[in-house]
This record gives sequence, structure tokens and C-alpha cells, in this order.
Amino acid sequence: SAKDMKHRLGFLLQKSDSCDYSSSQGKKEKLSSSQRLSQEEVRKWAESLENLIHHDRGLAAFRAFLKSEYSEENIEFWVSCEEYKKTKSPAKLSPKARKIYDEFISVQATKEVNLDSCTREKTSHNMLEPTLSCFDEAQRKIFTLMEKDSYRRFLKSPYYLDLVSPPGAGCGPENCKRNHIHSLDCNSNIISQCA
Repeated sequence: SAKDMKHRLGFLLQKSDSCDYSSSQGKKEKLSSSQRLSQEEVRKWAESLENLIHHDRGLAAFRAFLKSEYSEENIEFWVSCEEYKKTKSPAKLSPKARKIYDEFISVQATKEVNLDSCTREKTSHNMLEPTLSCFDEAQRKIFTLMEKDSYRRFLKSPYYLDLVSPPGAGCGPENCKRNHIHSLDCNSNIISQCA
């Protein structure tokens, strides 16, 4: 629908940290406006979930898709775990681990992820003495859940299909799958504007 498209565009075009999950550490790479997302890059996203979420703009597109399905907590948890593993100071491990646990794993979690009781218990036990690997099993489970479920749906969704179409495809009203697409100048590289 037009409302969905407006929401997607607003999310993808806003200048936020959604394009680079390490931006909170000040390492955000600025993309020049002339830099384009190549069709080859976008096609690689279909090869594996790793390729998708390890590409800044792929991560942004996947996050937007998950948000549309009300399941963005999965990718947020995965990203938080990746950032956590980069923690250099042992003194920061415990507070960072507690924050992730409280936000995604505890019974009262605001963005609770879907973990089996065994993994949840093991992760709770790991919280007694947090290490860089204390979330590894939970992160693997959530990755597998996304890979088998939402990633497959993402590849069939307009979030991906609009990007993988060759530039210019579907631009004429006669070729346009959804009439509102061509009114947006058929920007198949919407995600490339995310900076």
C-alpha cells in the first residue's frame, strides 16, 4: 500500500544509525552521494543472511523489513551481541551484558526474543560472570530463527525485490508492479541514499 511504501522510504532515507550498527562507537563510514549500491551487491544478499547483515545497507533494509513485521527485536539483539563482543574493557562487560539481558532475554524484557528455556537458562547462568561469549548460544539461535523464517520472507518482499530489479525496470506505468513505485521516480537504489 502507499502507506507502507511511505513508511519504508521514510525509514530508509532518514539519516540515522540504522545504516551502520557500529555508529554508536563513532566508526560510521560516510557514503558519498555518488556511491551506488550495485546489483551485484544486492544479489549477494540472497546468497546468505551473513552477506545481508554484514552489509550496512543490507542490514538497514532487513531491519526495515523486520520492523514492518513487528519482529525487529531479533536483529536488534543480534546487532547488540556483535557490538558487545567488541568490548575491550573488562570493567564494561558486566554492565553491557546486563543491559542486553534486561532488554532482550529476561522475563520482563521490553524486546524479548524467542529463545527456548534451555538457552535462556544457560544465558542467565552466564550472567553471573559475563564474558565476551556469554550471548553466543542465544545469538546463534536467533540468527538461525531469522535465517529460516524472516530472511526467506525478506527475499520475496518488496524490500528486497525493488532493490534487486535492474535500474529502470518497472519504471513505466505499463511495467510497474505497483503504480505508486513509478511516482517515486522508480528509485531501485532507495537504500543507497541511506547515509
